[in-house]
Order: sequence, then structure tokens, then C-alpha cells
Amino acid sequence: MTALFRRYATPFVTGLFLVSLISGIALFFHVGPGAFHGIHEWLSMVLILPFLMHLWRNWRGFANYFRHVPMALALGVSIAASLAFFVPTGRQAARGGPPQFAFAERVLDNGTVEDVAPLVGLTADEAKARLAAAGFEIPAPDATLSAIAEASNKSSADLLRLLQASSG
Repeated sequence: MTALFRRYATPFVTGLFLVSLISGIALFFHVGPGAFHGIHEWLSMVLILPFLMHLWRNWRGFANYFRHVPMALALGVSIAASLAFFVPTGRQAARGGPPQFAFAERVLDNGTVEDVAPLVGLTADEAKARLAAAGFEIPAPDATLSAIAEASNKSSADLLRLLQASSG
């Protein structure tokens, strides 16, 4: 097992880091195929194992870094930079992706059944009947789709998927 770690830890860390680097840059600049999102998330998770193997293999040298100021400084700056993203900015954080998706999500989540049903080729009564048949509870006549999903202990995505799939 030790020979396996010695032979493959660093090459896999390098290869998966490059994949994460390239897909992360593509995501940041919103270029390239949509597959970059899955590539970045999943292969970054896979990167954890070879990273741990690499750490184990090089533990003595790695531990020496903790005896000097640069490691403490690097970790402190990294944590501070991460925490900056949690500071409220006075507006809701926008989700990544194309703006038309964010717009559609906002409209659909804040729309009522009467607003959204025609968008999927249904009447309001047809949409309400299909929601009721699928176990969705409509708490008020003017309830938003997100409120309906919440009252039903389901996600907005489940609700929208049902309405869209039920349209011809």
C-alpha cells in the first residue's frame, strides 16, 4: 500500500489539480461547456483522496511548514479571504450561471399558480389539480410557488418539474 501511495499520490494530485484549475477558470469566466460544473465539483471531491495520500507520504516535510510564519500567514489570509464571502452585502447573493436562469428562477419562485400555469400550457385549475394529486398543499389562493413547495415539504424544483412535465 505504501508503494502505491509513493508511486501515485503526487501524479494524481497534479492531474486532478490541473483539471480543477482549468474547470474553475472556465466556470469563473462563464466559458466552455456546461460539463465543467460537474467536472469541477466531482473531480475536486475525488482530489481529496490523492491529496491525503500525498500528505501522508510527505508528512514530515509538511509538518515543518507549521513551525514558520509563512504557513500561519497563508492559512490566516486564506481563511480571511473565505470569510469575506459570508459578509452580507445588502442584496441577496446571485447564483452562478446565466442571468436568464436566475431571472426565470426568481419569476417562477415568486409567481402564483395563476401566473405560471399558462407558461407551461395549463390553466390555473389544471395546474392546481395536478399539484394536489401529487401531494402539494396550496396554503392560500395567492400563494407563491415557493410557498406552496415549502408548505408541502418539497422543493420548488419538484413543483416546477411536475408542472413542466405535466404540460403537453
